[in-house]
Amino acid sequence: MFLQPQLSNKALSELCHRLAVETDSGIDIRRTWQRETDMAHGRPKQYFQSIRDAINRGDSLSAALAGTGSLFPSLFREMTDVGEHTGTLGRVFRRLELHYRRQVQAQRLFLGAIAWPMFELAFSILVVGALIWILGIVAQRNNGQPIDILGFGLVGTRGLIIYINFIAAVGLCIAGIVIAVKRGMLWTRPLQRAVMRLPVIGNALQRIALARLAWALHLTLNVEMDLRRIIPLALRTTGTDYYIQHTDQIVNDVVHGDPIHVAFSHAGVFPGEFVDALAVAEESGRIVESMERLSNRYEEEAELAIKTLSTAFGWFVGLCVMGIIVLLIFRLAGFYLGTINDALKMTR
Repeated sequence: MFLQPQLSNKALSELCHRLAVETDSGIDIRRTWQRETDMAHGRPKQYFQSIRDAINRGDSLSAALAGTGSLFPSLFREMTDVGEHTGTLGRVFRRLELHYRRQVQAQRLFLGAIAWPMFELAFSILVVGALIWILGIVAQRNNGQPIDILGFGLVGTRGLIIYINFIAAVGLCIAGIVIAVKRGMLWTRPLQRAVMRLPVIGNALQRIALARLAWALHLTLNVEMDLRRIIPLALRTTGTDYYIQHTDQIVNDVVHGDPIHVAFSHAGVFPGEFVDALAVAEESGRIVESMERLSNRYEEEAELAIKTLSTAFGWFVGLCVMGIIVLLIFRLAGFYLGTINDALKMTR
């Protein structure tokens, strides 16, 4: 699962747009997926071929998607199943298109905000690597003692190789954790819960998750569908185990006759404003419309949350750069003062 390809949000948005247009136009689904297969390239092409072949055999689209592993997010697969069973597939694809388009905009906003801090960090890492190599080479040519600017014995060409390997290993670990969290792997769940409890960052991530939850409730509560299926599906759209872990408790409360807002309040992790909005929506009998308004409001807050995350990340990277600079200053100053002390001892 970890090594399987996964479509980007941009590719998903474009795919949902084409599927929505062709579904609403009444085009045969076999022709639709034949065209998508012809357009696909790279590793995803074989998965599109399997979807096409399954549909040609008479399987439903949701059944065909089930055999594609993690190529499509669980939200896409499950909402496709909902659309097929309720006859609202075209509408589902249009809502998914909007959802993934917003995800693309959020990614661009985040990446744009952290571009300069990341450049500073990369530049500082390159400077450290250059100093490790240059100071080691200079010491060798002058038959002097090399300057170990990091204090780990990394000097010269050998030190540079070790340094590069270490930086590459750290980068790969961070990328692996990000991918694992995005794909919802089991071992990342404690990490997801811990991050959601962090000040500032946790609040921002909660806003993003609640926007997805409200949107999913608006979409699913508008169709004839069992609440025992709606609630797990809606909670999974949040993408974090901070909320997903309460699925069984919420479903059990609803099955035993509790209103939806009471079941959510028993979880103890949803903010009061969210629970109150659910309560008002249920009491007024306009829960679908209320969830749409709540979703739009949380989407606006999610944009502010992404800016907050970008700022926090920028400060974190800035502190890392500052730490590297301070380390270099102290190490070089220590070496300089040590040289002076050695010279003074020799003159005595």
